[in-house]
Amino acid sequence: MSGDESIQSYRDLKVWNAAMDLAVDCHKATKLFPRDELFGLVSQIRRASSSVPANVAEGYGRDSAGSYVNHLRIAQGSLKELETHIILAGRVGLLGTETVERMLNNADQIGRMLRSLIRSVQSKSTEPRR
Repeated sequence: MSGDESIQSYRDLKVWNAAMDLAVDCHKATKLFPRDELFGLVSQIRRASSSVPANVAEGYGRDSAGSYVNHLRIAQGSLKELETHIILAGRVGLLGTETVERMLNNADQIGRMLRSLIRSVQSKSTEPRR
């Protein structure tokens, strides 16, 4: 998307789409985990991964820039939680090194996008109204 004019919905946001892709990747990867992890790391990874795009979407739908930024920060926290679960899954041998690296690289990119969007929303909320 080039510019705000083309963003009609949270579904048009690059960060939401990237976070959705990561969540799908996490869901697919955890299908291979042992059944005894269903209520452990499987649940934690899936919940944290889905929380990132869900908070971007929820914040987008709020009435104020402050609330939007708050939800984007919650998404950042969920992303850091997800990264921790991914690292743990790798350390205990549930995810391969390449998968861990790919997921962490994607998470890092999403984190940068969230920070950029937060700065953008904050700067627009401080601009004088015309």
